Amino acid sequence: MNDTRTPAHRTHAPVLGWVERAGEVRGTFYHLPSGGIGLTPLSPAQAGALAVRLAGLGCSLPYVSADRDTAAAFAKAWQRHAGVGAAVRVRLCLYRLGELTPPRPVPAGRGRLVGEGDREQLMSWCREFAADVEEDVTIDAGTWAGTRFARKRYTFWESPGGVPVSMAGVNPVLAGVAQVDPVYTPARFRGRGYAGAVTVEVSRAAQAAGAESVVLFTNAANTTSNALYQRLGYVPVTDWAVYDFTRPRPRPQPRSDGAVTSRPDRGRAREAAAPDPPPARRRQSAPPIGREGLSSPTEPFPVFVHLQVCRCALTSRADSKSKGTESS
Repeated sequence: MNDTRTPAHRTHAPVLGWVERAGEVRGTFYHLPSGGIGLTPLSPAQAGALAVRLAGLGCSLPYVSADRDTAAAFAKAWQRHAGVGAAVRVRLCLYRLGELTPPRPVPAGRGRLVGEGDREQLMSWCREFAADVEEDVTIDAGTWAGTRFARKRYTFWESPGGVPVSMAGVNPVLAGVAQVDPVYTPARFRGRGYAGAVTVEVSRAAQAAGAESVVLFTNAANTTSNALYQRLGYVPVTDWAVYDFTRPRPRPQPRSDGAVTSRPDRGRAREAAAPDPPPARRRQSAPPIGREGLSSPTEPFPVFVHLQVCRCALTSRADSKSKGTESS
């Protein structure tokens, strides 16, 4: 495993690295000081080797986000080497846009870019979205710039009377990839086709901006949203998973006087002192994708690396299909 930090910055700096064998890069990863770890596809052996190295560096990981098999392999290895518990938080599906197919009929109204005068409405809807997906984040005028929502370009779908009824956001195009997130319609406006219409608007805009791949994540358990995006032309690429890590509780120990005390947590002692969990602890549908702790209020690279993770997942699936065709 290689990482990009200098010795002077190995306590609090982000870890960006790769897994290599015989001089060939086999996978990449990133870990932010206040967040979890994101991984490109790795074999169980590679995931295990990475867990050993990160545990040796004293990393404290609140969660892992990766394709289903990689996440499971790393979670199993991290439990063993870091002495923590692991539980699936959410299962996701990564989609890539094929042929964009607008809904028929298109609901009445139009899409328009969100402007500065829409800030209060935008923040309100982002708060409601975060609550819906159980994302613990404070969104107001004072915190907005530091949230993952601030770097996106948003579109509202408006009714014929000019009333916003739905919104969608999209990340800037990086490395040829744009991610649609979030998509939100207030409960009182749902069931009228607005989410599909506004998703088409931002997807088309991302393509016009030069995106080679437009991607989004859905909660695998939400059959409604999965069916909607497939009707719009989004194609399933891979299953995704987020595992949360928890430290075991101290076990009570009896004393000679009959009282009970707690024994220090040996698993925790094996880890270096860890920062508090990130304020935006994802319980959603990136990753989050990109909803998985990717925002940094001062540096843009977390989103870039996350999109690179998406790109690697897309490439990995394409390679698998190609090999399958050749062997058949």
